[in-house]
Amino acid sequence: MTLTKQQNFTKGFLKADMPQIMIGDTVKLHQKIKEGEKERIQIFEGVVIAQKHGRGVSGSMIIRKIIDGVGVEKMVPLHSPNLVKIEIVAHGKTRRAKLYFLRDKIGKKSKLKRQEIKRTKAPQAPETKIEQPSEIVES
Repeated sequence: MTLTKQQNFTKGFLKADMPQIMIGDTVKLHQKIKEGEKERIQIFEGVVIAQKHGRGVSGSMIIRKIIDGVGVEKMVPLHSPNLVKIEIVAHGKTRRAKLYFLRDKIGKKSKLKRQEIKRTKAPQAPETKIEQPSEIVES
């Protein structure tokens, strides 16, 4: 399969370490924020209520969270250089492609059923028992 000029050009801008994000997932965004000369990483945790334009260079997602009783939404380009990392905290069970109805919900009604992520621990080496030398018999 040959790539078109546009696909060949945009291939360099795609991030390779993108997790498989679905609608309804609770995610943590680690974004670079530049304030004057200083640069820091800010974490924004919320629910993915929409994804637009696929998973290509122009792909984006809308993340919603409630701060002090006020709904805050961020539209984030998936392959932005300011986006350092995306962590998936939990999977939400949903039957819709866009969760705009969450904008009207308040409190417990705005919660989605969650499916916790099973985190696998790295396999550890079995503990070996060190035997103590038994009594030494001199002959």
